[in-house]
Amino acid sequence: MNLINNLIEDGWLETPRIIKAFQDIKRADFMPENMKNLAKEDLAFPIGYGQTISQPLTVAFMLEKLQPEQGDKILDIGSGSGWTTALLAHIVGEKGKVIAIEVIPGLKEFGEKNVSEYNFIKKGIVEFICADGSKGFQGQAPYDRILVSAAIQNNIPQEWKDQLKISGRIVVPIASSIWVFEKTSEKEFKEREYPDFVFVPLV
Repeated sequence: MNLINNLIEDGWLETPRIIKAFQDIKRADFMPENMKNLAKEDLAFPIGYGQTISQPLTVAFMLEKLQPEQGDKILDIGSGSGWTTALLAHIVGEKGKVIAIEVIPGLKEFGEKNVSEYNFIKKGIVEFICADGSKGFQGQAPYDRILVSAAIQNNIPQEWKDQLKISGRIVVPIASSIWVFEKTSEKEFKEREYPDFVFVPLV
């Protein structure tokens, strides 16, 4: 039984457009050469610079909570290998936009190179920026969704909240929980916590 079927069977992957992205975007394309043979393992793996490509189960869970839609504009903070960026680009399609923000220059280049294999950059769906994601990215705000792929330790930055559209969602690891923040009005958010996950810290 392959990894994606297992994730579907165990209820981690449910939404057809997210499942399709998992099927079409090959995780091996976002892993270092010497690790491509491990792409079907449900584990996180190092990609250099103290960062990892996340466990597929965790990515599936976060995307299901994010619920990206066709045409959305999404800020992908801590884009790393580019795998989640490409999954999001597949989902938002040609009318959508994914801003991938990565603070480590070598990792930004690695992710950008990986994502470019799928033509998402050429089509203008994905744009990579080397910057500190803790401030969000005002240049393209507001966003329908914000996905954060590395853990912060306490409160989420006000910039993220300000750069989100009303009814938008932020999915972010805080310590060892995944949190979902849904913006219900200019100042108010609904919050939900899902504990027991492991992430590298946001740098």
